[in-house]
Amino acid sequence: QVQLVESGGGLVRAGGSLRLSCAASGRTFSSYAMGWFRQAPGKEREFVTGVSLSGSNTYYADSVKGRFTISRDNAKNTVYLQMNSLRPEDTAVYYCAAGSPRPGSAYSGHSQLNTYTYWGQGTQVTVSS
Repeated sequence: QVQLVESGGGLVRAGGSLRLSCAASGRTFSSYAMGWFRQAPGKEREFVTGVSLSGSNTYYADSVKGRFTISRDNAKNTVYLQMNSLRPEDTAVYYCAAGSPRPGSAYSGHSQLNTYTYWGQGTQVTVSS
């Protein structure tokens, strides 16, 4: 069992930055790939970024590539999402998730909702124009 708690959301102007954190309970954090997803009002939850167990491989949706950076600290049981150059269309509830992609599945495995077993409660990010 893994419990995930996100923090760091808030209101920011377009062009600004935010850093989200996701703290995980349990001793098996390093056994899971981690992902960030987001859901805007009236839209489906969508993949933002994912990171492999060791942190050596990262994956990004095209919409955030070059602006967002995912990282993890297995010693602290925490995954981070650094968001720069924020846009109004980035406004959403952001969720972190833990799961076990098929070995070798790379982007396809890390980006699918059904890869992830454990989810946080979400944190709101609002970007004003």
